Amino acid sequence: MRATSSGGYRGPIRLAVFDMAGTIVDYGSRAPAGVFEAVFASHGVAITNRQARGPMGMAKRAHIAALAHDPAIAAVWRQVHGREATDGDIDGMYADFVPLQLDCLAQHSDIIPGAVEAFAALRDRGVKIATTTGYSRRMTDVVLDAMRAQELTPDLAICADDVPEGRPRPWMLFRCMERLDVSPPAAVVKVGDTIADIEAGLNAGVWTIGIARTGNLVGLSQDELKALPQQASERCLEEAHAAMRAAGAHDVVDSVADCLPAIERFEMALAEGGRP
Repeated sequence: MRATSSGGYRGPIRLAVFDMAGTIVDYGSRAPAGVFEAVFASHGVAITNRQARGPMGMAKRAHIAALAHDPAIAAVWRQVHGREATDGDIDGMYADFVPLQLDCLAQHSDIIPGAVEAFAALRDRGVKIATTTGYSRRMTDVVLDAMRAQELTPDLAICADDVPEGRPRPWMLFRCMERLDVSPPAAVVKVGDTIADIEAGLNAGVWTIGIARTGNLVGLSQDELKALPQQASERCLEEAHAAMRAAGAHDVVDSVADCLPAIERFEMALAEGGRP
């Protein structure tokens, strides 16, 4: 864990802000990745699952735009369409994306093991809990309904529709802090499974925890990960941990179930005068 040694706040963590898919629901963050592949395929451009996952964490239209402008994907688009993808193309793909994503969300909203217990442990410590997501409000509400049915309810859910721009900008985090009346940023921790989550947390000046095993960087369901040979599984996890560290995460854990010790380490750093 990294922390700089300055700043005046020496109190506890008061707000934990969790991403949704890959962090507290949808082990492997499978719902959005498959839909991005399907949308580009419907426009004659095949993309890989790994490519689809590259911009994960961004607002979904921005995600589609980032994919369309990726040099490798853009080259295939030019071969197929004879031109660059336009804003109209991106709007059209997003329009296609929305109903497909809404159709599959309910099937990919199972709670990740340990999430209910983690929320309860944080609340016992007086920590408020929020979620942020690149989903639209309609998509977010589908996931929230599924979460409530499984006894997982945040105090607040902010989505990409609620702010001028989604991750990696810090606005969703600032909105959570404003709505839940928590400051300074040193009293806040952002937990997420994408590089964009970590970047948004760093841009907001809060603590960051990267999620490796259950998230986008590994991109496998619980059963798929268990089926891998041990060496391959270990390599996937090592690469996910390394990518989160390289992005600047203050700590990296395997799943939401492992967050509390990291938060306790942040509090120890704060007590000694450290800050994010």
